[in-house]
Amino acid sequence: MPSFFTTPGAQKKRKRSATNEAPKKRLATANKSASSKSKPSSTTKGPTKPAPAPKKKAAIERDESISGSDIDSDDDAKDLHDGSGSDDGGSDDSDHEGETAAERRLRLAERYLERTRKEVEIQGDEYAFDAEEIDRDYLAERLQEDAAETKGKIYRRLATELDFAKADHINFRWNSGTVTSVSVCAPYAYTTTKDGYLTKWKLQDLPKDQWPQTTRKKPKKPPAPPKRRPERICFTKSQPSKAKEKTFQGHTAAPVTVRASQDGKYVVTGGLDRKMVVHNAADLRPIRAFTQHRDAVTGLAFRRGTNQIFSCSKDRTVKVFSLDELAYVETLFGHQDEIMDVDALGQERCVSVGARDRTARYWKVPEESQLVFRGGGEGGKKQKIPAGMDPASAAHEGSMDRVAMIDDETFVTGSDNGDIALWSIQRKKALHVIPRAHGLEPPLKPTEISADVSPDPSIVPAPQPRGITALRTMPYSDIILSGSWDGCVRVWRLSQDKKKIEAVDVLGQEEQTALVPAGSLPTENGEKKEKKKEKKKASEEDANSPIVRGFINDIAMFERGERGKDGLCVVAVTGKEMRLGRWKYMKEGRCGLVVFEVPKLPKKSKKEANGVNGHSAEDEEEDNE
Repeated sequence: MPSFFTTPGAQKKRKRSATNEAPKKRLATANKSASSKSKPSSTTKGPTKPAPAPKKKAAIERDESISGSDIDSDDDAKDLHDGSGSDDGGSDDSDHEGETAAERRLRLAERYLERTRKEVEIQGDEYAFDAEEIDRDYLAERLQEDAAETKGKIYRRLATELDFAKADHINFRWNSGTVTSVSVCAPYAYTTTKDGYLTKWKLQDLPKDQWPQTTRKKPKKPPAPPKRRPERICFTKSQPSKAKEKTFQGHTAAPVTVRASQDGKYVVTGGLDRKMVVHNAADLRPIRAFTQHRDAVTGLAFRRGTNQIFSCSKDRTVKVFSLDELAYVETLFGHQDEIMDVDALGQERCVSVGARDRTARYWKVPEESQLVFRGGGEGGKKQKIPAGMDPASAAHEGSMDRVAMIDDETFVTGSDNGDIALWSIQRKKALHVIPRAHGLEPPLKPTEISADVSPDPSIVPAPQPRGITALRTMPYSDIILSGSWDGCVRVWRLSQDKKKIEAVDVLGQEEQTALVPAGSLPTENGEKKEKKKEKKKASEEDANSPIVRGFINDIAMFERGERGKDGLCVVAVTGKEMRLGRWKYMKEGRCGLVVFEVPKLPKKSKKEANGVNGHSAEDEEEDNE
């Protein structure tokens, strides 16, 4: 197995001393003098008595080296060591030179608890908790969340903490190109368009954080209105004229997917020119172009917390790259059709979907193995058709287009027949399927499909379901977002037993505004009247149109504030066409972005939950009676 796939701790375990000396046990300082006296001189001739138990010492030293390497390789232990106040690395090693491995682990654990306790106290001061709420034990809750995240399990239930019904939104766009992908590294968002642009945006802060008051005096002037429109920082464009230059490190065709690293250093794009280009996140300057793929790059996914990235392509392969070394690592084979999307989390594993081979593959990269999950639902044969719906509208699954991981063992997929399926690596079949998640398209008129003057209504085909064009999850939580072309982003929730998907709310409901009264239009002459009527009709259609217009090609989201205390920010990109096709066109669609700000539900204090003065609501009702 290549050394790249081993953890840093495992690499340290493999290191051996170059000399043939026996490993020596680390002794306390009080026993150093006694051991030096009993040790014979190197110049003494004649046979010497061997050590009493060299094997036991070697075993003890080996155990200490292994446990020590585990601690050194752990990121949390490094953070604790770096954030230990005034003690630096050299003084820490000198002060604790004679400690054993168990003592070292205990010392690092105590330091971690102390730092976590301080963070919880600071967070408690911001929330202004009273003494009654201390019983919830925030420190224990925080430790449980950290342990669950390291194991790759779901540990957060956010769907019940967010108020999606009161979400605010803002629409904006820059050019007329269809936006194909978006990635967020707060507070910046990166978008790609079909006309070749990669753009960096700065998302505005919440209104309460935009104009902080710096003086105690009450200002005389009214506060400035909050900024809502994101600010464009910089952009770059593909250059088709340099397609024949082999040394050119940028795109020569339109990029269709983008992902930003969590550390904010790199922005990676994949395009129709078969390139995966690594950009500097500060100014979008291209650093390196990888040309290992043989067809268009359709999806990218960073391994959580690292700069290792997975890319998928229409050449039916998934490739692994390391941006720290700017090097290609490995290729994963198995799909029988174009790969449309890929996703990954903390472990060295990823999930990809293979379009019309109707399979999702769970790749275990270090083990060089894969798990295959086959879709291809039978439409209306196995699903209960609602009353009044044409059975032909229950379409078969033709292509798996989207995938998103919930945790390291659970993921969801979206298909062209409108189904959202929940999968687990413990089962080969889907745990739960939501058919026609975004509804059916409106039926066509007979005159739209026939050139006859009076066409027969029987030739009108049954309405078809809307496909899933965007799918995103909040890692290690129960929130799932999906998008199509029905004018909204639908919010789903994973059930407590992790076996079902439940509908929660909708982002982007249709806006109903007051219409202009008919008497307000002038009636001077026929032409002006007709123009005014056309304007009125256009304004009415615009007022009653949905917030999200066009195809939702991608979704990104991040939490506002420390550990999401200020809510959730959702960014959806739209266009008049699908990100990888032109077989359907929406003339009324908009090429731009929609930013939703989802607030958090107010937390009820224990007094409100239990009633005033510690009495419950039932006790109050009895008292009133």
